Amino acid sequence: MGVKDGLLALLAAGPGYGYQLKVDFEEAIGGAWSLNVGQVYTSLQRLERDGLVAEVEGGDDGEERRSYAATAAGREHLATWLATPVERTIESRDEVAMKILLAATSPGHDPLQVIASQRTATMTALQDHTRRKARRPGLAEAIHLDRVILSCRAELDWLDLAEQRLEAVRRNGHHAAADQLDRSDHTDATDITSTPQGDR
Repeated sequence: MGVKDGLLALLAAGPGYGYQLKVDFEEAIGGAWSLNVGQVYTSLQRLERDGLVAEVEGGDDGEERRSYAATAAGREHLATWLATPVERTIESRDEVAMKILLAATSPGHDPLQVIASQRTATMTALQDHTRRKARRPGLAEAIHLDRVILSCRAELDWLDLAEQRLEAVRRNGHHAAADQLDRSDHTDATDITSTPQGDR
């Protein structure tokens, strides 16, 4: 998500100005993304340039400030953005994956040590986020914490699998390990597609 799309979503609900939009943006996404006011104003300028927002008269408190509202084109752009699913492809950049893969090809570095270090960090993060969720946060923060907690759990599973692949390569060589794990992957995929959603 770009800052522009987030601000446009807020402005579709009603007019807003710089600092107010910063606060509303951070609150709406549960504190998952911190903005500075400079980012807000730069994004508003681009939205105005593209015809997605337009300046409106300020509030009733007598202060002179530039307030904006979404245009018809902006509302149409927002509807398209919200309706378009986010693609997950193998080209997606992930720093953890890159570290492990590069450690595997860099002399003097052990990818299994990278995995062990990341596993500890991810487990700590999972515990921290779980405690934070137990304090009954607001709706936006709770939804975001659900995502982060599940992402941590998935990363721990993926780290285990990456470790298994690397250990198998060390024991059996690349091709034998790949054949062994590919057979296991096929079984896992069958189990996933045949398991009722409610039982997972």
